[in-house]
Amino acid sequence: MSSLNLTAVDAALAGAAKTPATAAELAKRGQIKETAQSFEASFLTQMMAPMFEGIGDGEFNGGHGEQMVRGFLLEAMGKQMARSGGVGLAASVEREMLKMQGLTEHPVMETPAQ
Repeated sequence: MSSLNLTAVDAALAGAAKTPATAAELAKRGQIKETAQSFEASFLTQMMAPMFEGIGDGEFNGGHGEQMVRGFLLEAMGKQMARSGGVGLAASVEREMLKMQGLTEHPVMETPAQ
C-alpha cells in the first residue's frame, strides 16, 4: 500500500473517530465486551479444570455428588473471576474485536448542546 493510500486511510479513520457513537455502535460495543468477557470466563474455566481432577474420594470432599456438579462449579468460578477483572484476557480480546469491526477503543460521546 502506498503512503498516499495510508494517509487517506488515516484521514478517514481520524474523521470517523470524531463522529459521535450511535446507539447501534454502542450496542455492538456492548456485545463485543460481553463476548470477550465470556471468552475469558471459558478460558479460566478450562485452566482451572486440571486443579480439580486429582481430588479423590475422601473424608473431606463431596464424593460422587461433587464430581457430578464440578463442571458447574468451575464454570461459575470462571465467570466470577472474569467479572472481577480476570487475568486481562478479555481486554485484549475486546480490543482486537473492536479493531476487526473498524471501531476505535473508546467511543466518542456526544456532548450536550449549550
